[in-house]
Amino acid sequence: MNIGPLVGTTTWGGLIGIWDYPQLIDGGAMVPPRGGFYNTDGEWDVENIGVAPDIEVEMIPEMVIRGLDPQLERAVEEALRLLEQEPVKIHSEPEAPVRHRRAPAK
Repeated sequence: MNIGPLVGTTTWGGLIGIWDYPQLIDGGAMVPPRGGFYNTDGEWDVENIGVAPDIEVEMIPEMVIRGLDPQLERAVEEALRLLEQEPVKIHSEPEAPVRHRRAPAK
């Protein structure tokens, strides 16, 4: 959607959906794969591949244990950099809309 870069690590790639599966007579169930994803070129995609980020940042356990979040910190750093490059334009508030009509004064 071109709304910003993806920061993190490649997703695990398990995206085959399971739904509407029958319950077995003994109360158990089976979960057969039912659907997956294909890309705009009409090729199966993502399953067993994952989605790669634009900016690779590992979650290092030692940092996480200390309360840090390397992915979030890098994402915020990138967002601030992009805002500096292309600032958000804040428009002034428009005049309030007329939501009712009054009869002219006599």
